[in-house]
Amino acid sequence: MRPSEDPKYDRWLFLGFCLAVLAGPVLLAPFGAGYPDLLQKFAIYGIFAIGFNILFGLTGYLSFGHAAFLGAGSYAAVWMLKLLTMNIIPAMILAVLVAGAFSLVVGYVSLRRSGIYFSILTLAFAQMSYNLAYSVLTPITNGETGLQIQTSDPRILDAPQAGGALPVTNLFGLDLHSTATTHLFGMTLQFNVGFYVCAVMLIAAFYLSMRIFRSPFGLMLKAIRTNQNRLGYTGVSTRPYALSAFVISGMYAGLAGGLLACTDPLAGAERMQWTASGEVVLMTILGGAGTLLGPVIGAGAIKYFENIFSAFNKSQMLEFFSFLPEGAQNVMASISAAFVGEGWQLTLGVLFMLVVIFLPGGLMEGFRRIRGWFGGGGGAPEAVTTPAE
Repeated sequence: MRPSEDPKYDRWLFLGFCLAVLAGPVLLAPFGAGYPDLLQKFAIYGIFAIGFNILFGLTGYLSFGHAAFLGAGSYAAVWMLKLLTMNIIPAMILAVLVAGAFSLVVGYVSLRRSGIYFSILTLAFAQMSYNLAYSVLTPITNGETGLQIQTSDPRILDAPQAGGALPVTNLFGLDLHSTATTHLFGMTLQFNVGFYVCAVMLIAAFYLSMRIFRSPFGLMLKAIRTNQNRLGYTGVSTRPYALSAFVISGMYAGLAGGLLACTDPLAGAERMQWTASGEVVLMTILGGAGTLLGPVIGAGAIKYFENIFSAFNKSQMLEFFSFLPEGAQNVMASISAAFVGEGWQLTLGVLFMLVVIFLPGGLMEGFRRIRGWFGGGGGAPEAVTTPAE
């Protein structure tokens, strides 16, 4: 038994994950990432990537259409907030159910093919969903403007809002936007209710993923990735297992979409674009497909680049290189300015290229190598993902 499959290892891994997630506002504050909006994105897209990893990391089926389920979950959640209550529990339940039903339909059709044909089918479904949400289904999605809550919405379980103010999402009366602020070691720490709701969902999603990885069902999914044809020769029908993984993955995406809508009550068609589907692929590969922690780390890395690096400008680069002589300072600031601000994707592209070339197992492979150098035991990556055939 490898250490990663030891139940004791799993318990320590899960405990460490819980502590790291719950301490996020403290751990990430020194890096400028301790504010609620970004912390919520870390948790929500971590859930999205964990779910995608159950499909791609375990079975090897590469979907380019998972953003469709993210968007479906967002629309379902906002409609629940508009019609029933601003309490987020019904919204999240409906988001998961709608995304699960939608993924069942898409998966049933797409899994008739494998490899690149499967990927193209999922991409086609996502683009159809985007166009439907953007124009055809305008009465349901509100088109390019997006679906959002209004004071005139019925909300049959809520009392009328005093003064006609726009209501806020809550968890049994606890405002998700409520934030406690404190100062420690010169840092401003913000503890936001919405983040901790997302954090609890992330922990639950991670635990379920861990149980799937270690279960006989998870072993069957890994067998599908390794050699699906050989399983077929033994008389095993792999399609029900792959479809189950697809639906579970879609429900994860629906939960992430529901949380996006609950933390910011707005659902737009842009969440279904192919770029959103490509983003979760990058998250999973960057962190380490087929690993437990990799997708969460990859999601955090990409969202950090998107929100922190994109805010840098040349004047900040000049300040950063202020220790250099003036001429060298200007040269270095001019070069580095191309990799921050609007050019943050260039930095991400270089990082992704380096990881793919030198760390095929993602950042998790890098961590394993470092641990091996210090005598902690290296070893091969937990999984090597190849397309299902």
